[in-house]
Amino acid sequence: MEVPGLAHNITSPMSPCEGMIKDLSLDALQLCERDGGKSQDISEVEELPVAQNIKISNITCDSFKICWDMDPKVKDRITHYFIDLNKKENKNSNKFKHKDVPTKLVAKAVPLPMTVRGHWFLSPRTEYTVAVQTASKQPDGDYAVSEWSEIIEFCTADYSTVHLNQLLQKAEVISGRMLRFSVFYRNQNKEYFDHARESEGGRMLPSVKDNSGSHGSPISGKLEGLFFSCNTEFNTGKPPQDSPYGRQRFQVPAEVLFNPGTNLYFGDFYCMYTAYHYVVLVLAPQGSAGDDFCKQRLPALDIADNRFLTCTRAEEEGGGGTGGEGAGLVFRHAQDVNLEVIYTEPLELARGTVAEISGHQLMSMSTLNAKKDPSCKTCNISVGR
Repeated sequence: MEVPGLAHNITSPMSPCEGMIKDLSLDALQLCERDGGKSQDISEVEELPVAQNIKISNITCDSFKICWDMDPKVKDRITHYFIDLNKKENKNSNKFKHKDVPTKLVAKAVPLPMTVRGHWFLSPRTEYTVAVQTASKQPDGDYAVSEWSEIIEFCTADYSTVHLNQLLQKAEVISGRMLRFSVFYRNQNKEYFDHARESEGGRMLPSVKDNSGSHGSPISGKLEGLFFSCNTEFNTGKPPQDSPYGRQRFQVPAEVLFNPGTNLYFGDFYCMYTAYHYVVLVLAPQGSAGDDFCKQRLPALDIADNRFLTCTRAEEEGGGGTGGEGAGLVFRHAQDVNLEVIYTEPLELARGTVAEISGHQLMSMSTLNAKKDPSCKTCNISVGR
């Protein structure tokens, strides 16, 4: 799946070659070998044309299309393209000798534009630079090459809903059975709640999600919300008394945040080099700004039928639900994953209660800006990480 995107140098007129599209197959694309060899001794030949007006388009999390203007009089002499791809912090390395650059891609001179893709060298939401040489393979195996083109900058995209659905399917495999719960809770320090009372009119205000989890998650650094938990201890059915985020706990009846007027979205699945796995879900009141944001980017879940977090009517189960405004609703959470629930709207402290937990503040459990383990086979997919 390709996500439209633009590089920094895409304002020039379209080249005639834009009318043709051809993917750069894995057979035609290879990383240059780093050891020496006769085919890697490159001689400079000024007559070969320098790529002009480079255009980058159709950027995804692990692919992009590239095209440039070519003089049709010399196109037949060009047999290969050398594409030097680097993360932006290494952009000064574009002019290396061919044999010394492990990021150099060698492609046969296929019609342009061509698609460059590969999760082994492209990661999502990462800034890259790219420069191009045209080349002609000589009878003795050497290459004659042009001068380097200008350096173009672009940034790869977030995971698309296709990629997130792949993560969703992996998370469903390990979610475990569903346990009943009745409250969402949020731990912070005393100063946080004092500030909410004194400066925010008694409300907790959404903040931008940090960069924890998958690097390609489209909600990191973009979606605003309030983090809640709902996991319960297996032996008590109640929230655990330990937390890494503070000793003060705001606790709110589940139906305040989660009810038939709420949409539920899958946001991420990750681990932090441990056996514990985390699933990020988003609760967005229907028609809210958060709901509009998620509809365009995240897989929607049926609130009554999914493997992570459900809200059903008690009469459908033949029993009663919780009391109060959510009477008749039954709530369940997955047993074998840690759920991180983002509620996208401000919330009044008066809707719940604040009390001190009796357990410990275990900072080692914090997921703040936690980096995902890229080697975990359980929670990674075969696209750029």
